[in-house]
Amino acid sequence: MKLFNIKFVYILLIPLAFFVFIGSTSEKSIIKTLEKSGWKAPPEADNLKNPLKDLEAATEEGEIIFNQHCAICHGENGSGDGIAGIGLNPRPADLTSEEVQKQSDGAIFWKITTGNPPMASYELIYSEKQRWQLVTYIRKLGQN
Repeated sequence: MKLFNIKFVYILLIPLAFFVFIGSTSEKSIIKTLEKSGWKAPPEADNLKNPLKDLEAATEEGEIIFNQHCAICHGENGSGDGIAGIGLNPRPADLTSEEVQKQSDGAIFWKITTGNPPMASYELIYSEKQRWQLVTYIRKLGQN
């Protein structure tokens, strides 16, 4: 008979480690770090052009991807209020905000591609075409 079941380790110890890490990190220090560094795409990202811009089919595909993978953190309407985003620090971006919407398509594509913890990089998860589809959908979120 095993003393420890592997599921026990995953169910109890992993979340415990997460909360210890979060508890040891000052929210103010995280915010200050982000304010100092910001999360800005490099200037060359602005030169990237969305090959799917204004294509309704791309927007529809982007919505499907968003609902499957992004809404859990960014919320159904992209306002940063998804259930999984509540515990994240920093909180997920409000994709409908002026701050996000004023960024170039290339900058948004770059951020989706590279990620910035706690947001993952999606370069290996979604194809280039799918990431551009997400950009077109994020633009639609800003119009609502």
